[in-house]
Amino acid sequence: MKTLLLTTIAASALFLVACSDKTETVTETSAVTPAETVETMPSETAATPVEPIALPTLVDVMGSSPDFSTLVAAIGAADLTETLSGTGPYTIFAPTNEAFSAMDPAMLEDLMKPENKAKLVTVLSYHVVPGKLSSSDLAGKSEPLASLNNKDMLVDGTGDNLMVNTATVKMGDIEASNGVIHVIDTVLLPRFEE
Repeated sequence: MKTLLLTTIAASALFLVACSDKTETVTETSAVTPAETVETMPSETAATPVEPIALPTLVDVMGSSPDFSTLVAAIGAADLTETLSGTGPYTIFAPTNEAFSAMDPAMLEDLMKPENKAKLVTVLSYHVVPGKLSSSDLAGKSEPLASLNNKDMLVDGTGDNLMVNTATVKMGDIEASNGVIHVIDTVLLPRFEE
């Protein structure tokens, strides 16, 4: 009988211990309630309108890079800054300073003279296509594109590199608020009507 009584007491003690663990579990579950409140805070923050960051214009983008200082100076000398800062959109095939330095120095010097402004405008306008054309728009195609001055250039995206006449696009798809810039390694020279 004593064994039965001790077994019953031991079983009761185990039952009480088991019941006390469940109480702690309930307490732990109630501690999770504030986490639900925290979850609602991010959704309130996410509903706050975020202002989009305005991209700079084509001229501003090129002006912010020392690699385009010759091009930006030429754009200024040709009085094309306002046009290329306008709404566009435009695609600019932008030669770097290195591309300009590969030109005949006498030719570049001659183009920058005020009396040759019309020729400079012709050369610079030949680097600009109306509309916004990304590298993916040009990939797999070989076709003439009319430049801003209505002179055709051959854009060839069928090979390993995107080519514009004999120039290679070294970096493409530089976004601006009014178009896109593709960096090229050669200055494009149109045929001048005599």
